[in-house]
Amino acid sequence: MKKNIFKIAVAMLVGASLMACGSKADTSDSTASSDAKTDVSSQADANAKKIGILQYVQHPALDKANEGFVAALKEAGMNVDIEQENAGGEQSAAQTIANKLVNDKKDLILAIATPAAQAVAGATSDIPVVITAVTDPAESGLVDSNEKPGGNVTGSSDLTPVADQIELLTKILPEAKNVGILYCTAEANSKLQAGLAMDALKAKGLNGVEYTVSSSNEIQSVVESMVGKVDAIYVPTDNVIAAGMTTVAMVATTEHKIPIIGAEAAHVENGALATYGIDYFEVGKLAGEQAVEILNGKSPADIPIAYLPKDKCKLVINDEVAKELGIDTSNISME
Repeated sequence: MKKNIFKIAVAMLVGASLMACGSKADTSDSTASSDAKTDVSSQADANAKKIGILQYVQHPALDKANEGFVAALKEAGMNVDIEQENAGGEQSAAQTIANKLVNDKKDLILAIATPAAQAVAGATSDIPVVITAVTDPAESGLVDSNEKPGGNVTGSSDLTPVADQIELLTKILPEAKNVGILYCTAEANSKLQAGLAMDALKAKGLNGVEYTVSSSNEIQSVVESMVGKVDAIYVPTDNVIAAGMTTVAMVATTEHKIPIIGAEAAHVENGALATYGIDYFEVGKLAGEQAVEILNGKSPADIPIAYLPKDKCKLVINDEVAKELGIDTSNISME
């Protein structure tokens, strides 16, 4: 039996900014030359399925989702030629890339994060589109319903167990009364999660206050405005805040000893105290498994949006931050 060949052609968008909501940053480290792309693509198997990947912005969570998707295709032995593109957090760039991937007549396109998913879904109604790292695809107008997508789009959600994360906050920080919820107003899915967090805090008898940014440049000043007003900060899965998490942690925790409860592991790796959250690699892998089904002939219309099972959520604690804050987490569990 002839062994399937797995090849990846990488082409990152030159000059796109790293942050969402209008901020600019150098992305030269993640940029490949067009010559390099041509050299790799020219070696691809002519029979390979052509896959385009549009990632909205580069940060650890979305990177892991990307890796999980590719891993699922590889584990299934699919013969594919993958072109990687990154919009650097610019919606106009996402739309340009989406049109390019459609014009290149890809067999399937993966869109990572809501703005990328909206750009790709708006560019084609024919090419199968798999999305990932989108909290509520139906609410975002990407599918008819999450149970029956009904068109050419399906994928995996990154909806986190928000109520459980607030439960974790009360376990680790039993004295906390006022909680700031930090997110970017440009991300509808973040606002949805903020609403869930407000409801969960209210159910626990805590006071939740929303603190929002419209640009990554506002993160430092908004976090500084929380000092003296909140006992803890909750951060949902927000692309802008995720990309600026080290700044959030520096101002809140290092300078003012305010603990942060995050929505996923990368938040904790970048300075949050803890999370009970999803694994973005596994979320991306769910999308990859759906892509395999589609490439083998199944219609996206008939594949429900996939959610990571709760038993695959993980409790992650930053021991160094806990020590810095003088918080004992040795007996904390989510059982």
